[in-house]
Amino acid sequence: MVIGAINWDVNLFVKAFPRPGEETVVEHVTRVPGGKAGNVAVAAARLLGPNQVAILGGLGKDSIGSEQVRIFEKEGVATSGLKFAEDVESGQAYIIINEEGENVIHSYRGANKALAPYDLDDAKRRELVSKSTVVTILDPPFETALKLARNAKQLNKIVVWDPGAWSTLGLEKVRELLEELDYLIPNESEIENLTGTTNYNEGAGKLIDTNPTLKVVAKLGARGCVMYDAKGRTVSEALDLKSRGLKVLNTVGCGDAFLGAFVAALCEGRPDVEALRWGNYAGGLKATRAETRGSPDRETLLRLLA
Repeated sequence: MVIGAINWDVNLFVKAFPRPGEETVVEHVTRVPGGKAGNVAVAAARLLGPNQVAILGGLGKDSIGSEQVRIFEKEGVATSGLKFAEDVESGQAYIIINEEGENVIHSYRGANKALAPYDLDDAKRRELVSKSTVVTILDPPFETALKLARNAKQLNKIVVWDPGAWSTLGLEKVRELLEELDYLIPNESEIENLTGTTNYNEGAGKLIDTNPTLKVVAKLGARGCVMYDAKGRTVSEALDLKSRGLKVLNTVGCGDAFLGAFVAALCEGRPDVEALRWGNYAGGLKATRAETRGSPDRETLLRLLA
């Protein structure tokens, strides 16, 4: 199960980012489904198969919301956990992408803010938690994330959190949530936000101090990832795109493809080192595709891993 933001992405492709006050030409525009939770749910569903992944999140009662549901169902993602909010638009993101595949994102959260802690008491959503193997938390309202983590932990589920924008709250404000986790999946900047240190090795140590059983997976982009736990660290190398003649087109959604593949591997009971490799290869393949949800299907990923 995945919980968090569901957005409609408007991608603006440019040669270079504009400076303040400067106008730049947009080469082309795409409008596609996105949002971290939406991306992760689809990435996992492409690997696990139909009706093996459920999504919890908020949508507006608008055309975007209807289209999101249609797309989720086409991808095989169960939608019974969605909430449809009154008088607020579905979430949207406006993303500028330069020739190097780098991006700047402007997000409107909209209905993503509507999923409150009491919504988790709904019978359908409680059933989704009880039937899940892995509960993957991204960026719902923080109090909702905390309640879900506690509920899932009481049911002995594997609890995973990608902190995203919530990393700016700092270590003390997220400590209670960290105590409920099995895996924390931050990137370098999120580790710095959480711990106040630019050294991600040191930062990971501070995070594990809050929960001795926690595993911290530091996403390092083109350098792969490193997993830390109380016993030490495990390095997992990135997919070498150049050696395969592949080119980076768009890095938006690479971290989501990583996470979707990582939790899919955990769902199948695969060891951590294999789950890390699944994540790295799925994230690398996504970078070669222009669409935000460019994560691979099972056949493609397994063929590459072999």
